[in-house]
Amino acid sequence: MQKDIEITLPPHEVADEKAILETLSKNLKVGRDQIKDFKILKRSIDARSRKVVYRMQVRVFINEDYIPEEISFKYPKIADDKKVIIVGAGPAGLFAALQCIENGLKPIVVERGKDVKQRRRDLAAINKQGVVNTESNYCYGEGGAGTYSDGKLYTRSNKRGDINKVLQIFVQHGADEDIMIDARPHIGTNKLPHIITAIRETILEAGGEVLFDSKLTDLIIKDGTVQGIIVNHEQEIAANSVILATGHSARDIYELLNSKNILIEAKPFALGVRIEHPQNVIDQAQYHCDVRSEYLPPAYYSLVEQVKNRGVFSFCMCPGGIIAPCATGLDEIVVNGWSPSKRNNPYANSGTVVQVTLEDVQGYDPLRMLNFQSEIEQLAFEAGGGNLVAPAQRMIDFVENKLSIDLPKNSYLPGTKSVMLDNILPEFVSSSLRSALPLFGRKMKGYYTNEAILVGVESRTSSPVRIPRDKETFQHPQIKGLYPCAEGAGYAGGIVSAAIDGVNCANAILNQHKH
Repeated sequence: MQKDIEITLPPHEVADEKAILETLSKNLKVGRDQIKDFKILKRSIDARSRKVVYRMQVRVFINEDYIPEEISFKYPKIADDKKVIIVGAGPAGLFAALQCIENGLKPIVVERGKDVKQRRRDLAAINKQGVVNTESNYCYGEGGAGTYSDGKLYTRSNKRGDINKVLQIFVQHGADEDIMIDARPHIGTNKLPHIITAIRETILEAGGEVLFDSKLTDLIIKDGTVQGIIVNHEQEIAANSVILATGHSARDIYELLNSKNILIEAKPFALGVRIEHPQNVIDQAQYHCDVRSEYLPPAYYSLVEQVKNRGVFSFCMCPGGIIAPCATGLDEIVVNGWSPSKRNNPYANSGTVVQVTLEDVQGYDPLRMLNFQSEIEQLAFEAGGGNLVAPAQRMIDFVENKLSIDLPKNSYLPGTKSVMLDNILPEFVSSSLRSALPLFGRKMKGYYTNEAILVGVESRTSSPVRIPRDKETFQHPQIKGLYPCAEGAGYAGGIVSAAIDGVNCANAILNQHKH
């Protein structure tokens, strides 16, 4: 007999099989000898009361053996005749490629940046010298933005596709099995490159292609139908299906589409700063303790507030993380955050951003939100003084409109400069943050402190452009065979939702082939 049950355990017993069995036996009122095995289905931390516990959904096998499922996805050798071009080797592109192989289609993945190993040198140059390679950086290159910015797998996209399949594919390619059960699964920037490499090898072994340093510079369109693409202004690749999975920072793609009179639309996004605290401040607030237990991970938080009908919220929170420079162009500052798998850095950071609506930026240009975003990033660069030095201010100083005399130690490697962030952020963003931060402090003890630093600007929260598509066929309404996909097209937000959207686009192409 199998029975599913929820149990709570103190943190020090979560990894203790004997303690778990005792709790199961007691809760189910069956003898220990009757429980032949158990499987943890879900695991989360409940820190709502002063006594922090783990909540676990467990499947218990009473008087019957547990036979583990062998889950492994097969990728057969594919022929050359049904080609699909996939632009971008981020999670959407890679998972679209895997699904194409499952569907008997040959994926040709073109990536403007370098493979994960080669990207490291360019990231080192960004962090140590403040030099941006505009084709290889935190956003461009194999694995996309997520590879070197954390690998958070938390998503609410359970209605869009099979989240478990995405997680299982990650496990099959080297991720820890814990991602299958943790409420907030996380791979870690240090582990992701090996997993991404393994996925690429699966694609190649099945007969797919992955081309690096291959930038889409034009689309070949005839009579409203895609015929292929041009790479690096010279190489033609022919196919009548193109998945556009370029990520939210590939501004040249939006400009290309606009120049060809292919419909794109301005889209709301969010803008703000990255806020960093000492991790122990967050631990104390969330776990109600002076020192975090060794059995608990660094604490996480999620905060949201409405200020005059405008949302202000934390975003992409990184316990034990660092703030990273994520500019893709010259003379701009963009910050993001990531954590290693152990989340063992001394700081906690989170994007803290304000909704930017279409009404905030006047005009009809579909690129107006993108241009607005770009202008703020350039202002941030000028304020920092170059070399990717980021403008920054202490939290209470910002709220009280004071220039910070000095700045706390922080994790942003290129360096920070004390400035008045009001000179960079639009007034409606500054005033919304100024109202929200003390309110966040009331919700979370210790949050509102001058030990916290605001680093500008967090501007790439989502795409400022949407590339429209048909809800049924996933194709662009004007261009047959063009499949706008994931974050860059405005249909995803994060690794898992992007991967699911890539799978959905690949399946939509299969449906077109059947017709």
